[in-house]
Amino acid sequence: MSQWSQVQQLEIKFLEQVDQFYDDNFPMEIRHLLAQWIESQDWEAASNNEAMATILLQNLLIQVDEQLDRVSQEKNLLLIHNLKRIRKLLQGKYHGNPMHIAVIISNCLREERRILAAASMPVQGPLEKSLQNSVVSERQRNVEHKVSAIKNSAQMTDQDVKYLEDLQEEFDFRFKTIQSLEQSDKNSALIKQEMLTLQAMLNTLDYKRKEVLSKIGRVIHEIDVLMNNMLTEELLDWKRRQQIACIGGPLHSGLDQLQNCFTLLAESLFQVRRQLEKLDELLTRLTYDGDPIPVQRPQLMEKVNFLLYNLFRNSFVVERQPCMPTHPQRPMVLKTLIQFTVKLRLLIKLPELNYQIRVKATIDNNRRFVLCGTHVKAMNMDESANGSLSVEFRHLQPKEMKSSAGSKGNEGPHMVTEELHSISFETQVCLYGLTMNLETSSLPVVMISNVSQLPNAWASIIWYNLSTNDPQNLSFFNNPPTATLSQLLEVLSWQFSSYVGRGLNSEQLNMLAEKLTGQQVSYNDYQLSWAKFCKEHLPGKSFTFWVWLEAILDLIKKHILPLWIDGYIMGFVSKEKERILLKDKTPGTFLLRFSESNLGGITFTWVDQLENGEVRFHSVEPYNKGRLTALPFADILRDYKVIMADNVPENPLKYLYPDIPKDKAFGKHYSCQPNEVSKPSEGGVKGYVPSVFIPVSKILIDSTDPHSPSDLLPMSPSVYAVLREHLSPTVIETAVRCSLFHS
Repeated sequence: MSQWSQVQQLEIKFLEQVDQFYDDNFPMEIRHLLAQWIESQDWEAASNNEAMATILLQNLLIQVDEQLDRVSQEKNLLLIHNLKRIRKLLQGKYHGNPMHIAVIISNCLREERRILAAASMPVQGPLEKSLQNSVVSERQRNVEHKVSAIKNSAQMTDQDVKYLEDLQEEFDFRFKTIQSLEQSDKNSALIKQEMLTLQAMLNTLDYKRKEVLSKIGRVIHEIDVLMNNMLTEELLDWKRRQQIACIGGPLHSGLDQLQNCFTLLAESLFQVRRQLEKLDELLTRLTYDGDPIPVQRPQLMEKVNFLLYNLFRNSFVVERQPCMPTHPQRPMVLKTLIQFTVKLRLLIKLPELNYQIRVKATIDNNRRFVLCGTHVKAMNMDESANGSLSVEFRHLQPKEMKSSAGSKGNEGPHMVTEELHSISFETQVCLYGLTMNLETSSLPVVMISNVSQLPNAWASIIWYNLSTNDPQNLSFFNNPPTATLSQLLEVLSWQFSSYVGRGLNSEQLNMLAEKLTGQQVSYNDYQLSWAKFCKEHLPGKSFTFWVWLEAILDLIKKHILPLWIDGYIMGFVSKEKERILLKDKTPGTFLLRFSESNLGGITFTWVDQLENGEVRFHSVEPYNKGRLTALPFADILRDYKVIMADNVPENPLKYLYPDIPKDKAFGKHYSCQPNEVSKPSEGGVKGYVPSVFIPVSKILIDSTDPHSPSDLLPMSPSVYAVLREHLSPTVIETAVRCSLFHS
């Protein structure tokens, strides 16, 4: 079943979440019509490879054209209209930046997988629940409402300033007219009446000046309150959501809404600033005793400039955290001399700033690392599909200075991967006579010099972003805090949903909890230490919990991904629980679990029954990546054989737990059906007799020793038939015994 088919079967509350991230950037119609093709492409790799993204975009448009041809024959007018519109939209929006659509589709597919994983959980995780509450919060709606109200107030004040200007012009005209009269004319009754009128107009001017200043003051106050409270909280919420998304959590949304709020507030502040400048202009033409403008205007202008600076400072954000193109799902882990990408955005989108802001990237201040590559670029509105004012650095490389490298050469991998660094960015904005210096930084990154350090480095990134919302605590691992077990388990499930397409259910998480704590505990109350997670070896093992789990993730990704996505690998189950599950099942029932003693190993255990009713369990030696590289795991399950005491080989695997026929579960994943093998010609090919590896385990009924298979590849029934035709049972038995001896 395709991922999209699974999504369509979700409950309405989950479908509403899916609906939130499909828009004109990637229309849901295309996702639906091209579901299987879309899921078969590597959008993650394309999101950091422009040539690959260009090809995928071209192929996507070809797929849309093929759908257009199909619906044209069906005369589906509505769908024809929508597809033509979508095709034009996709080509126009992404022609100059094909990697952007790759990022969008990759994110959508990842978010679908996360939602599918969440739907399989009986209870929503604490982190995701809190994030969803903040996304749809009443505060967010209030911010948008208040920003709109402030914008309207600033526009209304514009009209008041215009009225004040017109009134002052009329007063000025009348006053100058009287001044131009002869002295004798100024004593007439008509002129005296005009002087009274002028005095009344001056009183009105004074009242209107005070009223306009009061209205401007209220707008400034409302902006100040909004910025320091709700808008700041919304920005912090977005940054927290970004942290969680970086470690596999829900996609962080809301940046476009924040950009709209920041831009409207900036426009309002600049509008107020122009109003104050107009008042200053009116002041130069007319002032009087008690005039409020010279008293209040300087303070108001200073406050506006201060708010503008803070607004711009907060609007300078890292939209996409540093990430190596080679490891798109491991952001903030950077390898020396390997390029990484990072994207920044200014949330104040003003056309006057396009290509006017140059951003400089640097790393740390301790001179241990330097950045190579293009580290100064201009922000623009052309590279982003949504027209945001942004800049993306694509060719930065961290380089370790030789003197530092020499002094740090003896450090172990744990020391390296717990050392946090920061990528900093600075720029200067000059606008309407204001000059503002802005700075921002990435979330802490971990530098590695060898890819073998990647697992522990990623563990550091997970622990940091799970445990704190402080964006710049570079000394965090001097005294790392504990983490709540329930939140950690939720994040571990995200590792599976984001990296290998299917999260963990409650039973699997229970097993991980017991492995982490050594006991059955309450998720909500238990606090787990950093050392327990990543530094201390598991009891009786030579590796840590995280190294064990990371090896399983790697095994799934590279060798058994389709089986994992289908949900047929139980995976995380202890040997004790395994026997409880299988003991009452039909003989030949088996389950698949990850090895607890071997890194990156998967095994299967089946149950059978002796004539006297005794139940027995058999587990094969775990298959690791070396064996699975040679033959797909599904084929191993299909072709696996054991030889019983009567030397009759048979496949003991009949039903996948609880009662799914093996071929029904794995049939679609078999690389091919067992083929008939031709009989060897006389003398064989070029004088050789064909040979095969025989994966056979021999089980002795009277044996009480644990059984393990030979370290050989599986043999299909057709191959065995040929061997039986050309070799005697004695020869086969001898080969099996030798293989068991050598294994």
